[in-house]
Amino acid sequence: MTATGLDKTALSRPERRGFNRDRFENRLFRVLKPIVIVLLMIVALFPFYYMALLSFRSLDSLLQNPGALWISLDEFNLSTYVDVLTPVSEGGQGFIIFMRNSLLVALSTVLLTLLVTIPGAYAVSRLQFFGRRQVSGLFLAVYFFPAILLAVPLFVFFTQVGLRGSLVALIIVYVSQVAAVSIYTLRNYFATVPVSLEEAAAIDGCGRLQTMWKISLPLAMPAVVSNGLFIFMIAWNEFLFALLFLVEKRDSWTVSLGLSQLSGSIEVPTTVLMAGSVIITLPIIVLFFASERLLVGGLTAGAEKG
Repeated sequence: MTATGLDKTALSRPERRGFNRDRFENRLFRVLKPIVIVLLMIVALFPFYYMALLSFRSLDSLLQNPGALWISLDEFNLSTYVDVLTPVSEGGQGFIIFMRNSLLVALSTVLLTLLVTIPGAYAVSRLQFFGRRQVSGLFLAVYFFPAILLAVPLFVFFTQVGLRGSLVALIIVYVSQVAAVSIYTLRNYFATVPVSLEEAAAIDGCGRLQTMWKISLPLAMPAVVSNGLFIFMIAWNEFLFALLFLVEKRDSWTVSLGLSQLSGSIEVPTTVLMAGSVIITLPIIVLFFASERLLVGGLTAGAEKG
């Protein structure tokens, strides 16, 4: 048989399709991806869903069917939230005051920390000075220093200066705790901002502070917002120093102290405890979704034109 005949025979036979590993993996991942996402969402959201469900049930309904994953409208009960938010003088748990204190402490901590750390992080990332690298490592090392070792000295210090039982002392401690790691994080983000943008601003007559405010800060806004969320969550949920400084003054309690009171009391029903847990969790969730646009909005702000 000639070579031409062999070619015609090879062309006339159907091509044998072997095992394509890449195609198989793509199809497998296409099927497994939504399944894994759904399973992870269930694992992450189910505890919060069950906590919220318990908070809307009466104690009698909970005792009759504690494992129920759905309740009827007849079982829907808001008395637990009323009990949690009602002032102590009227027989409630007084969480409105606790939330006001926590909100004041958390927002003050965020504002003061960012006011200090934004210029500090920018200076560490852009200015050349002696010990620049060592300072960055020192900031991170301070964060790893155990807070429990500072509890007794701080307790003695604030007692002597008359600030124990005051929210001001709590704000000072929180700012000193998170400032170091905030500078370290923002410094890494400021370092990614193109130097050419700042050089162009300098040519246009901008000073160092104007360049930071108009060019670098808008580009670093996602990092600033994420740092603000991180600081807010720490200040909102912190318990050790709040217990140490505020335990003797109930009017100054934060939500973490109020929740510990609910969980440590035999007289408080589980439904009321769950309602308190939902109340202190919701501000974090709302704040995250409210700032989601800011997290991505700064990615293109201040970019070069043309």
